[in-house]
Amino acid sequence: MREDGKIDYLELPAPALASMKSFYAEAFGWRFVDYGPGYAGFEEGLDGGLDGQPFEDARAPLPVIYAVDLEAMFAKVEGAGATIVRPIYGFPGGRRFHFRDPAGNELAVWSPS
Repeated sequence: MREDGKIDYLELPAPALASMKSFYAEAFGWRFVDYGPGYAGFEEGLDGGLDGQPFEDARAPLPVIYAVDLEAMFAKVEGAGATIVRPIYGFPGGRRFHFRDPAGNELAVWSPS
């Protein structure tokens, strides 16, 4: 069951999506669900996905936190001093926003509606 304010998903950068899927399948037996040509989801203890979208900079894994009320969580995160990297936007499956914590770590918060 999803809980408000808890890490719910982990997104891993995967510029070579096919080889990443092959590695995790061979090394750990993971299975994937493709969501288009540039994204594959997994359910292996913690739900997550491999993001094969092109990007210019090196990227780190992206922890994604669940929110019952996305706008309220946005206000709390911003009020606590986070830097908003991407304001609320829609994606297949819901809506989310990205922020940087005081140490510069990027995280996202999502809601299905």
